[in-house]
Amino acid sequence: MRTTLIVGAWLLVAIPALAQEDDVDCANTMTQADMNICSNKDYETADAELNKVYKQTVAAMKAKDKELADISADYVGAEEALKKAQRAWIGYRDGQCELAGFEARGGSMEPMLVSGCLAQLTTARTKELKELLEPTEN
Repeated sequence: MRTTLIVGAWLLVAIPALAQEDDVDCANTMTQADMNICSNKDYETADAELNKVYKQTVAAMKAKDKELADISADYVGAEEALKKAQRAWIGYRDGQCELAGFEARGGSMEPMLVSGCLAQLTTARTKELKELLEPTEN
């Protein structure tokens, strides 16, 4: 019973906020809340692109490992190196963007600063991953 009341109360608070997100014109934000929502949308878009490109990059590194295995087992490891780098990058991104939020710690701008940082770093990482997909010229 208590869980039902808690979930019900959360829904009463969350549903209007979720509905508001659809109504925000991100090309013409007027309030800090709108800027926070739009900044988060930018991050979500960047994150979706990163996940798509990361999957492509993992597949490319698997293929590279398969090619290199024909030469020598000692050459294999591109996929594992990519995963190691990605895990390290996620830790860096999260820490760096948490730090960016301290510029307005506890204020209404903090979510926008964090989301903006997340979007910026995620877009940059996506570019790095795309570069791994491009064939190198000898």
